[in-house]
Amino acid sequence: MDALKTPIDLFLHLDKHLADVIHLFGPWTTYALLFVIVFVETGVVIAPFLPGDSLLFAAGALAASTGVLGPVALFVLLASAAIAGDTVNYWIGAKVGPKVFHEERRFLNHEHLTRTQSFYEKHGAKTIVLARFVPIIRTFAPFVAGIGTMNYSRFLGYNVFGGVLWTGLFVFAGYFFGNIPVVKDNFGYVIVAIIVLSVLPGVWEYLRHRREGRRM
Repeated sequence: MDALKTPIDLFLHLDKHLADVIHLFGPWTTYALLFVIVFVETGVVIAPFLPGDSLLFAAGALAASTGVLGPVALFVLLASAAIAGDTVNYWIGAKVGPKVFHEERRFLNHEHLTRTQSFYEKHGAKTIVLARFVPIIRTFAPFVAGIGTMNYSRFLGYNVFGGVLWTGLFVFAGYFFGNIPVVKDNFGYVIVAIIVLSVLPGVWEYLRHRREGRRM
């Protein structure tokens, strides 16, 4: 498998290589890789580029087609990873504090941070749930919540609800619809479509923000 020669590509595009990983390493390694990627994508503010929605859908589809991965096990494991990731991200934000908005950080994209803050100001605590479905914003939302000292008990409720909703929707969508012939025969295009659709809200918000900035 060529992906084994490029571990970075394997890590970043696991949604495209899942079948090979399952075949070569078995279910337990696959479960572990999926957990780590979802946890890092949601829990490490400098890693918003990792696959999210498409990875969950691909995992659900392969659970249906191979029978090696269990859909319920995937759901429980990845929901736990998403919730734990947001929790870690929240406490990192709480620890770092508001100074990150005023100091240049080498590994922190200030444009993404500012965009998430605007999203948070518009939607309030619901951002923790809504951001699950918006790449990049998903990674920065719990971080900004921690910076803003949002009450942790309140954050945790939205975090659990959002994590369960996000993983459940995409894993079971993949499980029930990923092996429909037209989807299975065009799986690569479906993955691309999921990525594009998940990015659209962020693009729309960015364009709207730019238009409002020009009017001022």
